[in-house]
Amino acid sequence: MSPATSALVEGLAVEIKKRMKRSRLAIPVGVSNRHCHLTEEHFKILFGRGATPKKIKNIKQPGFYAAEEMIAVKGPKGELKNIRLVAPYRDHTQIELAVSDALAAGLKPLVRESGDVKNSPGALLIGPRGQVELKEGVIVAQRHLHFSPSEAAALAVASGEVVRVRCGSGGGRSIVFENVVVRVSDKYSLEFHVDTDEANAAGLKTGDVVHIA
Repeated sequence: MSPATSALVEGLAVEIKKRMKRSRLAIPVGVSNRHCHLTEEHFKILFGRGATPKKIKNIKQPGFYAAEEMIAVKGPKGELKNIRLVAPYRDHTQIELAVSDALAAGLKPLVRESGDVKNSPGALLIGPRGQVELKEGVIVAQRHLHFSPSEAAALAVASGEVVRVRCGSGGGRSIVFENVVVRVSDKYSLEFHVDTDEANAAGLKTGDVVHIA
């Protein structure tokens, strides 16, 4: 065997071993319903200067929680009600919708990673105490995997890497999601995030497990 062939075989063996290790990890699912992240300024306009977010429950990602407060989002064709706040405050306001939500309101958001709102569509945000004409910030969130640094290191995955995720164990709804973005931070905990449209297509619910393909 030539040195080049030997190196190729060795490289393939390493890649296969890495893929097998990754595929064994059971990753919990978090189905993301439509929701909003608000700046403190926008929160105060929508809910009143003396208001603060009221926690309902913690969510799996450390430090984040579902709040009692909800807003409406108005687009050219209609109004989406009961868009729940996920707190704490952010440095930019972001509305995350499923495609079916957006179509119902006549909005045309792009698929973006969370935080990438530049040149995205806006909408009218309606709260009990005021309104905000959001210039940009409505997105369909790119499906993604959250890892803490130690979890990522154990599987040799890197932030920004794009992987495939296998969902389901039969029953006619199994699917492999392409273009799943890996996100690594010490603020994250292992979880696969999809929106309600994607979850319904794959027969997924929060708490199910998936695997990197």
